[in-house]
Amino acid sequence: MTLINSFEKSGNLLFRYRGQIPVLLFLSAVPVIYFTDTTSLNLDSQKWITTLAVIVSIGGFLIRAIAIATTPKGTSGRNTQEQVAESLNTTGIYSMVRHPLYLGNYLLWIGIVMFTFNIWFVIVVSLLFWLYYERIMFAEERFLERKFGDDYMNWTNATPSFFPDFSKYKKNIVPFSFRSILRREYSGVLATVIGFVFIDDLRRFFIMGSFEWNTCWHIALVVVILLALILRSLKHYTKLLSEEGRS
Repeated sequence: MTLINSFEKSGNLLFRYRGQIPVLLFLSAVPVIYFTDTTSLNLDSQKWITTLAVIVSIGGFLIRAIAIATTPKGTSGRNTQEQVAESLNTTGIYSMVRHPLYLGNYLLWIGIVMFTFNIWFVIVVSLLFWLYYERIMFAEERFLERKFGDDYMNWTNATPSFFPDFSKYKKNIVPFSFRSILRREYSGVLATVIGFVFIDDLRRFFIMGSFEWNTCWHIALVVVILLALILRSLKHYTKLLSEEGRS
């Protein structure tokens, strides 16, 4: 098997199992938090890092939200078995970066990783994320190249893969849809909040030997769970969030 075919095969395999990344992060965070010495960080420093971590994760959500709200049916889906693309989206956020969803995923999860207060964990996760998603992006681009040919190659030659170039922005062809965000992103927001709560609870347990159930993180979690349940019910049992031509 050639190296190109090997990369594509492994990328497609990793694509199918990319949903397990949060589980791996949660598991690896346990020993990291246990062995991380936070005594060198005063309360103000911890607050600044926490604020920055939340801002980074919110930035990741906004990038994902913009991408999902401005893409037609058949693109940017949650499919896990194989690559799917009925059309090539090259305007809006996709005119600045080819993989905005993966960029958003990175920021979402690296914000949670920052909340561990361990810089080495941030560096290691960033490197592993790049190695993991580089194969996925390679496989995805091979699929799109075969399907869309010169149109795809012209777009890739002008558009960065991961780091946005804002000077290349082109106005969206597909109208922005807030309903698409409500329909598709509530689970990601819930998973992100659970990540922050998990790390905060774990750190409190390792330091104090007990949990606190009335923190601001738990209040946020309860609010997000209720919103997620409402949106899930609206999605599955009503037509309020349905849209023609959207995934």
